[in-house]
Amino acid sequence: MDKPKYEMRINLNVLNHLGLNLYSNFPAVLSEVVANSWDADAENVDIKIEKDRITITDDGHGMSEVDINTKYLNVGYERRKNEPVRTSKHDRPVMGRKGIGKLSLFSIANIVEIQTVKAGKKRGFVMSTAAIRAVVNQNDESSYYPDALPESHIEHDKTGTRIVLTGLKKGVSHAPTALRKRLARRFSVIGTPHFKVTINGKPVTITDRDYFHKLQYLWYYGAESEKYSELCDLKNPEDAIEHPRTIKVVMGEDDSETVDYDISGWLGTVRKSGDLSDRGGDENLNKIVIMVRGKLAQEDILSDFTECRLYTKYLIGEIHADFLDLDDEADIATSNRQEIIKDDPRYQALRYWVRDELKNIEGQWAALRAQQAKEEALQIPAIHDWLQGLNHRTRKQAEALFGKIGKLTIAPKDRIEFYKHSVLAFESLRYKGSLDKLEQVSAENLKTFTRIFADLDDIEASLYYQIVQERLKVIEKLHKHVADDAKEKVIQKYLYDHLWLLDPSWDRATETPLMEQNVQKEFDNLDARLTKEEKAGRFDIKYKMTSGKHVIIELKRANRVLNHYELLDQVEKYGEALRKLVWAIGKHEPVEIVCIVGKPLRQWENPEQRERSKNMMAEQSVRVVLYDELIEDAYRSYKEFLAKNREAGRVYRLIQNIEDEVQNAFTAD
Repeated sequence: MDKPKYEMRINLNVLNHLGLNLYSNFPAVLSEVVANSWDADAENVDIKIEKDRITITDDGHGMSEVDINTKYLNVGYERRKNEPVRTSKHDRPVMGRKGIGKLSLFSIANIVEIQTVKAGKKRGFVMSTAAIRAVVNQNDESSYYPDALPESHIEHDKTGTRIVLTGLKKGVSHAPTALRKRLARRFSVIGTPHFKVTINGKPVTITDRDYFHKLQYLWYYGAESEKYSELCDLKNPEDAIEHPRTIKVVMGEDDSETVDYDISGWLGTVRKSGDLSDRGGDENLNKIVIMVRGKLAQEDILSDFTECRLYTKYLIGEIHADFLDLDDEADIATSNRQEIIKDDPRYQALRYWVRDELKNIEGQWAALRAQQAKEEALQIPAIHDWLQGLNHRTRKQAEALFGKIGKLTIAPKDRIEFYKHSVLAFESLRYKGSLDKLEQVSAENLKTFTRIFADLDDIEASLYYQIVQERLKVIEKLHKHVADDAKEKVIQKYLYDHLWLLDPSWDRATETPLMEQNVQKEFDNLDARLTKEEKAGRFDIKYKMTSGKHVIIELKRANRVLNHYELLDQVEKYGEALRKLVWAIGKHEPVEIVCIVGKPLRQWENPEQRERSKNMMAEQSVRVVLYDELIEDAYRSYKEFLAKNREAGRVYRLIQNIEDEVQNAFTAD
């Protein structure tokens, strides 16, 4: 028979990619060794970590010489095609599949020694990176022959296998405590009946994961996953919720077959997003891992989603999806066994299922946190009495506000201030008849919303009532000094330093000098192109930033009658210039333009036309305010509040009670 015309050769240089540089961290390498012990029906795996060596010993079935050559040293040996897919002694579903995981040992050590005992016969050999590279450099060799160990040099004398790693590579962190934690997180079978793993004599348990105690709420899948709730420090049994566990996967070449698979595991949320930082470790816990056959298969599926809502910062989970590794289906794990090929229909089905679950959990999480926040707030007698004094509808609105507080991460030392600011915010809106505005408040903007009522002036934290008095003094000065020929100067003097005249929620300007300089430069360029008439109509223009909003304030001459369309066309040029500057620094904050005019616009001939004009301008974030209206509206708003001085005193006393009672509670703790 003639020699085949073509031949494909596998060079040992492949080891550089499949073994010597395959894995990036020590826990991942040890995971492959532990998985091999599981497949060998071992009941005990002992890992001993020393300064210059690592020893892993198991009591599995060991290897014969044939096993060593045809299986262990046969790179790419596919066990599931050549042997039963379940182990003989404990009927375990085997984890190994590609036959390259053992090569990962060279990622952390230069010398790998194997000692094994089967049927009372000792065998052993040594492999080294230096020897492998030497063979690779010869180019004409396709086989590597490890050095055999004399039986007298083999210390291991019980059925099973021992791996000794020496010549540890620099930079490989193998601290026992950290390894115990990481190994516990990479397996769900460790600590189950007939499979025990110890590190330096101490068993690895599920509690070594060191995150269950941080969970506040848990959603689990399948009755067998309810056990995870027992590991958590849940406040109430109702905080563990069972969800359906079935997932549908479209299979077949023509997508004509739908198969139902069961999953198990859990998703949870922690009390504070900072709880997922894993202090003292190097692992981010804000993720959802995928387990297959009891071993980590995907580091994080949560990162597949662009979801960035608040609740996702509190998420952690572990989903068991064995259908991703069926014996009679294609292997969809990547070479390093730490990720899954993402375009496989099974993985895509899992992604859709996780996406839907996250939506379900978001609503439940919000409701649970809101209820807990209300219960905690009611534990403070002053707040309890305050709520009881409100009518039914108003009390519901107040409870909803405290419910939104529940979605925030609040340290105990900050809780007093936050409760106080929330009550101030609520009472202020209540006096103005604007409690419906609370519906626009979300967890994302709640801190900013309540802080407005705490930072108006230095004395606000002690008494908001006094701030109103100070503001009325400013308004009264405007009342006394405004004359037609001096309106622009008087308004200019007070307005830019007291932005609350335009909006009660606006306080101090917060723009940076650089931003103000850039804005002024752009405005000067636009001013140079104004017509003579346009210049004559303007008194001043300023840029301010306040309450997360970029504001252009333009003072028009008090004696000018302006055209709606010309005014809108002119100010929009400045608005567009400011938006470009804001976007250029990577911000997406709103821009508003306020024009202060002395006389009604030409188009404001009747109330209907005036309302239509204002609505048109509002669509482009432009607001027109008359000089007289500015003063009268500000005066009326704060005068009404001042008239309720007794109520203001009541609120002040409530704030004091909250501070005293909560402070006493913290002191007692």
